Formats: sequence, C-alpha cells, structure tokens
Amino acid sequence: MLETKWALLQDQKSAKSSQLPRIFEAQIAGLRQQLEALQLDGGRLEVELRSMQDVVEDFKNKYEEEINRRTAAENEFVLLKKDVDAAYTNKVELEAKADSLQDKINFLKTLHETELAELQSQISDTCVVLSMDNSRSLDLDGIIADVKAQYEEMANHSQAEAEAWYQTKFETLQAQAGKHGDDLRNTRNEIAEMNRSIQKLQAEIDTVKNQRAKLESSIAEAEEQGELALKDARAKLAEVEEALQKAKQDLARLLREYQELMNVKLGLDIEIATYRKLLEGEESRLSGDGMEPVNISVVNSTGANGSRLTIGGTMGSNALSFSGGPGVLRTYSIKTTSTARRGTHH
Repeated sequence: MLETKWALLQDQKSAKSSQLPRIFEAQIAGLRQQLEALQLDGGRLEVELRSMQDVVEDFKNKYEEEINRRTAAENEFVLLKKDVDAAYTNKVELEAKADSLQDKINFLKTLHETELAELQSQISDTCVVLSMDNSRSLDLDGIIADVKAQYEEMANHSQAEAEAWYQTKFETLQAQAGKHGDDLRNTRNEIAEMNRSIQKLQAEIDTVKNQRAKLESSIAEAEEQGELALKDARAKLAEVEEALQKAKQDLARLLREYQELMNVKLGLDIEIATYRKLLEGEESRLSGDGMEPVNISVVNSTGANGSRLTIGGTMGSNALSFSGGPGVLRTYSIKTTSTARRGTHH
C-alpha cells in the first residue's frame, strides 16, 4: 500500500513539475509579447508626438512670420494714410487757390470791360462836345480832326496797353491755373493710387487675419492631439507596469506554492523512506537475525512553518540524511538509539 501511495505521489510530482515550468514559460512569454507590443506602441506614439511637435513649431514660425508681415503692412498703411491725408489737404488748398484765381480772373475781366466802356464813353463825349462847338467861323474841322486824332491815338494807345497788360495778366493766371490744375490732377492720381494701395493692403491684412485664425486653430488642434497621445501613452505605460507588477506577484505566489509542494513531497519522501526502513527492520527482527532494536526519530530541522516531525520505530542503521528542493536546502536527520537486550536467567 505504501508503494502504491509512493507511485501515486511520484506521478503527481512529475505531472506538477512538468506542468509548472510550461505554465510559467507561457505566462512569461505572453507578458513579454504584451511588453513588446506596448513598447512598439510607445515608440510609435513618441514618433507621432515628435512629428506633431515639429508641425506645431512650424505653425508657430509661420504665425510669427505672418504677425511680422501684418505689423509691417499696418506700419506701411499708417504711412500711406498720412501721405493720403497730406495729399488731400494739398488738394483742398489747390482747389481753394484755383477758385480764388478764377474769381480774380473774372474780376479782372469785369474791370477791363468796365474801363474800356468808360474810355469809349469818354471818347464819345469828347467828340460830341467838339462837334457841338461849330458856331464860329474858325477852321474847326482841322482842329477837331487833330484833337480827335490825338484822342483816338491816346485811346488806342491806352487800350493797347490795357489789353496787353490784361492779356499778360490773363496768360499768367492761365499758366498758374494750368499748373495748379496739373498739380491737382497729379494729386488726384496719387490719391487714387493710394486708395488702390490701401484696398490692396486691406485685402492682404484680411488674408493674414484668416491665415492667423487657421494657424491658431491648427496649433490648438495639434496641441490637443499631442495631449491625447501623451495621455494614452502614459495610460498604456501604467497598464504595462501594473501588468508586470501583477505578473511578478503571480510568479512569486506560484514559486511559494511550488516550494510548499516540494516541501510536502520531501516530507512524504522522508516518511516513506522511514516506513520502509521500519519495515525492513521489522522483517529482519522477525527473521531472527539477531539485530538489536533501534529507536528512530526523524526531525525536520528547517521546516517551512517551524514544525517538528517525529516518527518512532526500530531499524538497523545509525543515521540517514536527505536534501530538500531546488534553491532551498532541507536537512533531515534520523537519530538512532540502541537498546541492549536483557537476557533472562532461570
């Protein structure tokens, strides 16, 4: 019966000892595969994070460039606006001068016409007066003709001088008006050109504002994606660490269970060996070979729970020694005590 029990224990021991390494190896291989997969995911996420950081940095540089361009455009717009204001002021002044010169020309024309009318009326009055004084018997016709010729000459000379002065003045005013008109046209052209430049700059500013809004949106989206990727990587890393810690705990627990099983097996081996020695000693005693009885005490010197195993019996040897499982030394000693046979005397 003990041999049958021993065979069953050996079968259980071989089955358990053959299954445990495979279980450990399978679990360790699975954990290694998970670790490698998580490491690959972590590397991929790091590459994506660096790529997103590069994209964000590029967007930031473009944003700064657009800000600088916008600032330069605004400064140029301010300068052009100052030039436009100055040109508009000059235009108003030139228009006022042109109106003043036109009024002066009209006034001089009116004055010239008035003076001509007065001279003609004076010449006409003089002729009338002279023609009326014809009652004497003098040679008034010649005198009148001479005086008339003199007055006509004086009138023509005065008229020629006045016309020449007015013509010169009129030409001067026309030249000034033409010059001011040219200045006014140039100013109007400059104002139109500045208005076109202002519209162009305003369109560029609107474009820059739209680009800025798009860049800000892209930067915010990239930062959000980077944060999500980083959080995901951290969560996966925490899961890996937790899985590794759990695997270590499971491995330690399995090692403890395995050691306990080895201790139980070793105790059973010792018990079986002890029973076998007892049986052998009993058989020897019964066969009458004269062997003296022996007391056997089995002590577990380094038990897992500090227990002491004592088995009593008789055998013929003096001592036995056994070793424990792998990594832990278990020493068991069998102490023998010889008892002398006492003879009986009749």
